[in-house]
Amino acid sequence: MKTQVAIIGAGPSGLLLGQLLAKQGIDNVIIERVSGEYILGRIRAGVLEQGMTDLLREAGVGERMDREGQVHHGVELAFNNKRVKIELEKLTGGSTVMVYGQTEVTRDLMEARDEAGLTTYYESSNVALHDVKSDAPYVTFEHNGETHRLDCDYIAGCDGFHGVSRQTIPESSRKEFERVYPFGWLGVLSDTPPVNPELIYCKTDRGFAMTSMRSETRSRYYLQVPLTDKVEDWSDDDFWTELKRRLPDDVAEKLVTGPSIEKSIAPLRSFVCEPMQYGNLFLVGDAAHIVPPTGAKGLNLAASDVATFYKVMTRVYKEGDKECISQYSDICLRRVWHGERFSWWMTNMLHDFGQGDEHDNDAATHGKFMSSELNFYTDNEEGRRIIAMQYVGLPYEDLV
Repeated sequence: MKTQVAIIGAGPSGLLLGQLLAKQGIDNVIIERVSGEYILGRIRAGVLEQGMTDLLREAGVGERMDREGQVHHGVELAFNNKRVKIELEKLTGGSTVMVYGQTEVTRDLMEARDEAGLTTYYESSNVALHDVKSDAPYVTFEHNGETHRLDCDYIAGCDGFHGVSRQTIPESSRKEFERVYPFGWLGVLSDTPPVNPELIYCKTDRGFAMTSMRSETRSRYYLQVPLTDKVEDWSDDDFWTELKRRLPDDVAEKLVTGPSIEKSIAPLRSFVCEPMQYGNLFLVGDAAHIVPPTGAKGLNLAASDVATFYKVMTRVYKEGDKECISQYSDICLRRVWHGERFSWWMTNMLHDFGQGDEHDNDAATHGKFMSSELNFYTDNEEGRRIIAMQYVGLPYEDLV
């Protein structure tokens, strides 16, 4: 088989990239390890920056998002039993975010790819990338008991943190930066009305909590928990009881509880791989970087990688300009590190790092620093503007 761009991974970044390339007449094939049903069963975040919503519309898959998604003009920070609104639209000159679940984004992209008749190999095993530094890279994989070879011009590694793409780059040619946080997020999805029309980030002595939503009838809530906790340690009643303790009193009084329809614990980490390109292999999204979810940047950083790679490939195939290929990693990493820093900052400012232990002086001092930080940025409009500008995301950078 032969294609122009081989895409490894059929998550939202791989599917979005495939859709955008196809719109430009650039042939692409997606190879995915698991089934489409499995991918749609994964519950992920759903706060989309303006840049990503524009990209989805450009790909021709924004109709349902615009119809069912919820535009948010602000978010709230709650601490010391008070609530501070970060007025995104007002403080940024008109920028907002859209709440539309990642599962729904993926579903829209899958349906569009099927309708366009584009090739995707789900449930592929033993995927391997070959000769990626040459002008004739290729991918081998097994599908339905047969071994396949896919020759291509370029490979986009959209296969996540544990995928084969990053591991194909020799350790001597990549540098990895990582910070693992000493806690996770216990998330619950429930068919209950959201407790608030916009997201609330809560800092408390009991740990972090967050209220979010997927629709007017479906809510998503999170609790900071120790990494030693397991999902089975938390009954629904235990979750709702603890959530109420961490919410501001006036919010807790309005909370509607119900059976969970999904419950999971996600560890938090910051991770970046440099560079994001090796020969004709390009890392996209979680294959190259992971952020803690506090800043709502994970899916959006992946979308910005997609936008950059899509622009590079369009110029390569439409204008014959291969010089622009070398810009990919630098452009992506500038935005990635901005997102990493903001996510790290929000995580440090809002979570409990053990400062409740009066015998741990370092943790107690950290808690005092972060409380002062939170007050400093929320007590004045310029501080709130800094938070808002980072939350809505930087504009996508153009190629030179």
